[in-house]
Amino acid sequence: MGYNNKKKSSFGGLLALTLVVGGGLYVYFSNTFERVAPEVKVASNGYWNLKKPLKVQLSDASGIKSYKVILQTPTDQTTLINEQLLAPQASINLEVKPPRTAYSTKDKEIKVIIEATDGSKWNLLKGNSVTKVLDLKIDKKKPQLSIVSNSYKISKGGSALVIFKAKDDNLDELYIEGNDHKHFKPQSFYKDGYYISLLAWPVTDSSFKATVVAKDKAGNISKSYVPLYLKQKDYRLSKIKLKDKFLKGKIADLAEEFVETDGVENPLEQFKIINEDVRAKNEILIHKITSKVNDDELVKSFKINKMYPLKNAQVVAHFGDHRKYYYNGEFISEAYHLGLDLASNAMAEIKPQNKGVVIFSDYNGLYGNMPVISHGLGLYTIYGHCSSIKVNEGDEIHRGETIANTGKSGYAMGDHLHFGVLVQGIEVRPQEWMDKQWIKLNINDVIKNAKEIIERN
Repeated sequence: MGYNNKKKSSFGGLLALTLVVGGGLYVYFSNTFERVAPEVKVASNGYWNLKKPLKVQLSDASGIKSYKVILQTPTDQTTLINEQLLAPQASINLEVKPPRTAYSTKDKEIKVIIEATDGSKWNLLKGNSVTKVLDLKIDKKKPQLSIVSNSYKISKGGSALVIFKAKDDNLDELYIEGNDHKHFKPQSFYKDGYYISLLAWPVTDSSFKATVVAKDKAGNISKSYVPLYLKQKDYRLSKIKLKDKFLKGKIADLAEEFVETDGVENPLEQFKIINEDVRAKNEILIHKITSKVNDDELVKSFKINKMYPLKNAQVVAHFGDHRKYYYNGEFISEAYHLGLDLASNAMAEIKPQNKGVVIFSDYNGLYGNMPVISHGLGLYTIYGHCSSIKVNEGDEIHRGETIANTGKSGYAMGDHLHFGVLVQGIEVRPQEWMDKQWIKLNINDVIKNAKEIIERN
């Protein structure tokens, strides 16, 4: 009898222990009793202008049960949000707006305290809690922005220069917005707080507008329109008839070179692919390498000589030509010629009249052998169809130095130079940069005038 009682007692103890352990394991692993505090994410860089709301995200596996947002200054404390939820929510997005009286505050720093508790049964059914404290710097002042000097006008397909002043203790972004949200990057100029940038009006755009934009870290924005007179310019529209000799000759040769035309036998399809797809690929490379600006460099002066890279050359194709191609009266393809074609003697020496740094020296599809030179301030020149290149990437070149010889590499029917000028990745009229008077009025005089104004201030 005693033995049976002991056996029952041992079994009961084991059962109780099993229940305790099982219950403990259930509590430990159950989502109902999860022990992870809610996550608080705030879209903030540490600055607040007290205009735009702070965006806060709360999240938790067992759901958010309650939350509170408190605004604390050195002299006051205000509860902005205090919510108790009937049903916990896994994720909550908040827009924390300051009280109406906050914008008149003179405090330079405040604290935003965010408290959240989840719906877990952990912690004696109280749940898990988190408190996040944000130390924010208050900045309600817009950046100071003003135009100092700029070119009087800009022509369609042409260039201009602007110099402006921008000042803010918390300046974050500074750019000139052009067409299609193009951002021209300015460089520091002459003295602290002043900036300079070239601008470009794309030849394919019917109009142009440039606006200097300054943003600070708190989100305050200032804008200043660059007062340029817009001069329209008409460019040639050429209707070109494609001939079988050309298609079966030059195009057939090029088709063997490009992967885009692998397996394509139809000469018209080959031409269309080369004229559009291959050209686009080549131009993407050009735009990429000519879009860079050294915005860490202080520009004290910018001297540029008129550009004339080929002695005694004749113009054989103009910048901005809109070329439409037809075969037996049917439209096939189109393209813009975004350079100036110059020809003199075969394999003539190419000698830029300005110093610079070679940033590219290689083959580029339709442009053939093509060195590219950076002249500073986002100004670049390219030299296409060369028969040979005499400089390497990274070389510093001097005025009058021979960099290459003309040729007919790439998409060229005869020996010539495709001379291109680009401003921060946008092709512009080379003729402007080949005109001494244009350079004086639109570049040199603008810089001189700006320096005089800066010195007076």
